[in-house]
Amino acid sequence: MYDMDDLIQLSALQHFAFCPRQCALIHNEQVWSESLLTAEGRLMHERVHDERQESRRNLRIEFGVPLRSLILGLIGKADVIEFHRLEDGSWMPFPVEYKRGKPKADDVDKIQVCAQALCLEEMMNVHIANGALFYGRTRRREDVEFDSLLRSKTEEIARATHELIASGQTPPPAYSKRCDRCSLIEVCLPKTMQKKRTVKGYLSRMVNEP
Repeated sequence: MYDMDDLIQLSALQHFAFCPRQCALIHNEQVWSESLLTAEGRLMHERVHDERQESRRNLRIEFGVPLRSLILGLIGKADVIEFHRLEDGSWMPFPVEYKRGKPKADDVDKIQVCAQALCLEEMMNVHIANGALFYGRTRRREDVEFDSLLRSKTEEIARATHELIASGQTPPPAYSKRCDRCSLIEVCLPKTMQKKRTVKGYLSRMVNEP
């Protein structure tokens, strides 16, 4: 259980899942660089959050819903929470996270919406089986099942993110293809920094060799 002062942004989990170095640059070093892609994503989220409540017979939709979990130590805001009326008259929350791009092969986006579900479960004392991701590029919604594997992965990412932020340290760069779609690539300089490390290691080995 975390204290209120120890809560971290829910979005940090996605940053960590994508790249721990990116997470540290943003949340430890307070570095941010907006690209065309991040600007489009930010505008999409702002438009969603500015929407008003919608209500139909068996569906209620809330926008920009505040979230919190003292168990996982998270605080943030959900883009959209749909409340579906059940047969007993109660309302079941269904989180929907909006993304600018298209579905990814990894679980980065799924972890974020699963974290939202875990927050809602704690806040409302319910069990949420499913949520969704809406992608702006495809204009389609992808259902997400909050199974035990995704829940465990999300909880582990939350713990690891807390440890990284608490350490105040920034991991060294490790270039991969995903770096090319990171808005912080010009700040991180993964290729350049890796080369510097390699040269330093080479010189160190040369000096220490008998």
